[in-house]
Amino acid sequence: MKDVIIIGAGPCGLSTAMECQRQGLTSLIIEKNFIVHSIYLYPTNMQFFSTAELLEIGGVPFTSPNDKPFRHEALVYYRRAAQQHGLEIAAYEEALSVEPLDDGTFAVHTSYSRGEHKTRQAAHVVIATGYFDQPNMIGIPGEELPKVTHYFGEAHPYTGMRVTVIGGSNSAVDAALELIRVGAAVDMVYRGDSISENIKPWVRPIFESLVKKEKITLHIQSRVVEITPHSVIIQLPNGETEAVDNDFVLALTGFRPSRILLTSAGVVMDDELEKPAFNPSTMESNVPGLYVAGVIASGRNANEVFIETGRGHGKLIVDHILSKQCSKDKEMDH
Repeated sequence: MKDVIIIGAGPCGLSTAMECQRQGLTSLIIEKNFIVHSIYLYPTNMQFFSTAELLEIGGVPFTSPNDKPFRHEALVYYRRAAQQHGLEIAAYEEALSVEPLDDGTFAVHTSYSRGEHKTRQAAHVVIATGYFDQPNMIGIPGEELPKVTHYFGEAHPYTGMRVTVIGGSNSAVDAALELIRVGAAVDMVYRGDSISENIKPWVRPIFESLVKKEKITLHIQSRVVEITPHSVIIQLPNGETEAVDNDFVLALTGFRPSRILLTSAGVVMDDELEKPAFNPSTMESNVPGLYVAGVIASGRNANEVFIETGRGHGKLIVDHILSKQCSKDKEMDH
């Protein structure tokens, strides 16, 4: 029986385990893939928006020669930080459900990648599962074609190809720039009036210059309504449609967290935003002893929580657990 089981070995899950360790609570992290899997899924050459200092966890310094670190540096850093703290991580073990027990503790039912099932127990559970599990599907004909992907790794496979990028966020803009470097012909389709306001400020002028030079064809106030084997059908601002030829489609429309673990334990969800009910000062959900950490707390709007804000959730959680224990001890003394 652990004091705390943490589900998810992303930066917020790791920092929660480190805080448990610092304050004398035993913990176990259950991770269905491997440590910081979400960062591993970022594009190979991605550069963070945050400085290295704002990505630090557990008092382990993150040194980088760059103003903003890159994905490969973050993978090394979080791996090293977890090793330095000697965290107990059950990798390749998926939490299937969280069951609140009559005595106020929890049973976490899991499955190994080898197919074995296990039940683990803890006094408290923290769900820190991130949001890369479920791409936001557009829901249009042809989205299931093999030429369509919701993940972008690197540009090399698209060398010399015609690629349509759907979306106008940082991931879409970064992908478009990388595609141009390998000689791809890029069409970008976005329903907004202009690309997102949150584009990294050092990237925006480069992107706008390529649009101006017609190296990237930008279709704004437009949306893809169908994907065919050889093209996409775009609905233009005037309501007319146009076919744009392509070989591949990158549907970079974002992701949303899976809610299965939360609902299995009885956490109340806001239907509209898919946001769990929790107290922001303690991160405790409506189920006593069950907490949320990181982006899972943000509902459908994943931009509400970043590593730099989510890494502080662990301290709120552990402080609350210890304050509850302290209150119980006082009651028993009386």
